Amino acid sequence: MKLSSRLLIALSFSAIASPALAHTGAGHADGLVAGLCHPLMGVDHLLAMLSVGAWSAAAIPNRAWAAPAAFVSAMLVGAGLGFAGVGLPGVESMVAASVLALGLMIVIGARMPVLAGLGLAGLFAVFHGHAHAGDATGDAIAYVAGFSLSTAAIHMAGFGIGQFIASKPMARYGLGLAVAASGLTIFSGL
Repeated sequence: MKLSSRLLIALSFSAIASPALAHTGAGHADGLVAGLCHPLMGVDHLLAMLSVGAWSAAAIPNRAWAAPAAFVSAMLVGAGLGFAGVGLPGVESMVAASVLALGLMIVIGARMPVLAGLGLAGLFAVFHGHAHAGDATGDAIAYVAGFSLSTAAIHMAGFGIGQFIASKPMARYGLGLAVAASGLTIFSGL
């Protein structure tokens, strides 16, 4: 079975996964370990972050670092707002909507204006960061460092996927539609 087929099957199964699993905590871990684990614990965060890397590699290969950098930077702003006690409306809904929108961004690929894609990635990242802050355990600085590093690593994995699908329109469409369908499933479970 080809890698693209395996990836599409895996993402299809993720569409039926429970929503917002990242918000169940990271067990008994605190600080850095909890932060490193947190983005990996929920399909919503994982798919969004993989999608940012995949869209970036497919749509702006010469500046593929731009969307992940915008995402991590805006995510830190969102976490800061969360730690400061500034509430944002519909955090979980926006996290779910991010999976849907980022999946569609993969489908659209390079036809989407770069600034619009970066802006959307940044907007959604604020909500992801706020959600992460709401689940912080232990030392806040270590926790933030952990989820920032983990997010960057997930973006890099998404970048690898994006490079693979960039010249394969059917694989790109399939991946994007599977991610978008997952976003709809997560959204409907809220």
